[in-house]
Amino acid sequence: MANTSAQPLSAFGPDFPFAYDDWLTNSAGLGSIPADRQGTEVAVVGGGIGGLVAAHELMKLGLVPVVYESGRLGGRLRSQRFGAANNVIAELGGMRFPRSSTAFFHYVDMLGLGTRPFPNPLTPAAPTTVIDLGGVPIFAETLDDLPPLFREVAEAWDAALNEHADFAGMRAAIDTRDAAEVRRRWSTLVERWDDRTFYDFVASSRSFSELSFRHREVFGQVGFGTGGWDSDFPNSMLEILRVVLCGFEDDQHLIVGGAEQVPRGLWSLEVDGQSLDSLHSGAPRPGVAAIRRSGDGTINVTDRNGVARSYSAVLIATQSWLLTTSIDVDETLFSQDHWMALDRTRYMQSAKTFVMVDRPFWNERDPVTGRPPLAMTLTDRNTRGTYLFDNGPDQPAVICLSYAWEADAAKVLTMSAHHRARLAIETLEKIYPDTDLASHVIGEPITVSWESDPDFLGAFKGALPGHYRYSRRMYSHFMQDEFPAAQPGVFLAGDDVSWTPGWAEGAVQTALNAVWGIVHHFGGTAAATNPGPGDVWTERAPVERPD
Repeated sequence: MANTSAQPLSAFGPDFPFAYDDWLTNSAGLGSIPADRQGTEVAVVGGGIGGLVAAHELMKLGLVPVVYESGRLGGRLRSQRFGAANNVIAELGGMRFPRSSTAFFHYVDMLGLGTRPFPNPLTPAAPTTVIDLGGVPIFAETLDDLPPLFREVAEAWDAALNEHADFAGMRAAIDTRDAAEVRRRWSTLVERWDDRTFYDFVASSRSFSELSFRHREVFGQVGFGTGGWDSDFPNSMLEILRVVLCGFEDDQHLIVGGAEQVPRGLWSLEVDGQSLDSLHSGAPRPGVAAIRRSGDGTINVTDRNGVARSYSAVLIATQSWLLTTSIDVDETLFSQDHWMALDRTRYMQSAKTFVMVDRPFWNERDPVTGRPPLAMTLTDRNTRGTYLFDNGPDQPAVICLSYAWEADAAKVLTMSAHHRARLAIETLEKIYPDTDLASHVIGEPITVSWESDPDFLGAFKGALPGHYRYSRRMYSHFMQDEFPAAQPGVFLAGDDVSWTPGWAEGAVQTALNAVWGIVHHFGGTAAATNPGPGDVWTERAPVERPD
């Protein structure tokens, strides 16, 4: 459905319909801190995009963020260079960013970073796509080049969205940023779909039930837009509805030079002659070992070197499981309802394997067939998704040999980078038997399994049916006026606290919620002409489901 509003399509809700992009760009700023609180230190635990957005905005407000990070800055926006090739990178975490992520792109644009369309299947950025199912590869440039089965699957999905979720009406409310209408419509969908899976949504729709099981199978294997969805079939349908309603599967871009430039750019960006970098003498403090309330009401943060510092406010932007497994957190800092929500978070597994190749040889078409030796590939084989990244005709290029989730990611969890690369290359050479793919590979492969990283324990949250209440508890945590005395002052942020896990936009939005919460905690306010998320909470808060 086309966006006919004067506003850009954005993640305006649907759970909390608030225009973060408007709040960020308003000349009145995000708020003000009382004079006696200016210069107060605030701990920021976690140096990913959420933590660094919050730290940057807190610094602009006159506070002094103290960032703690146990690994490298950037979190799951991690761009890994191939050896000595300075401009050739593998995007191990976030790599495609929908333009509807308007709060995230506020910072991308502010930093002057370039973007270009991501080479998703059947898009102009990926001139040729191969869909390989059941050992039969099909070359295509558009959906019209595929057998009728694939159009039937795409049309069935569109019909299911309108049948079960009134997609057109809901999207129109988001397009026009009609907060009351978004909330009214979404409340009905929450009640209907909170306890039901993505697969239930598909299988129970009239459009799919009139087709064969093969149609559902193809939908799971290669899906629509960016690839197959079977890894998400057990998840709550609300997770998927948020993605499609906010346009996260549409108009995706990559960050030229690597997504890690965004958090690192915020780290070095100067505001009134100072930056996060200068405040920290060049490096964040070590990872956090303990967070505890002290007798005077402040919050003690102890780093892994045993150094303890006290703060009036602490922002935590780590994966939530770390609060129950790796950091000694005073149990009284959260309610038992919040502890339940944090601990019940379910993370998705993800594995990527990349190689650098001598050149973008896939641009060299066969003079007889007109086909390239390699294409963007969706398959039911173990590679699942293969993506091609062109850095120019005379430059080394990059192939994401395999991008897999859940069971497909678990299959390679114990394998070395070389084993994974060899397995993927052997698989692709079955699809492209005339391509000596291995002969083009230079340097060492790069791979990642986020679930094996002790600082992440998974790729991102994947809420199960019935988890809406947990998500609401975590998302609303920045509203602390009703908290008992032992709990205010600790704020949560990050994409797994958001409604849209796995997308940078969710991390940015929850970081901005926490900034509003800290300003409020210190007695500050947002400008009357630019109310923040907490100022409109009463009329726009996510619907509550009964316990």
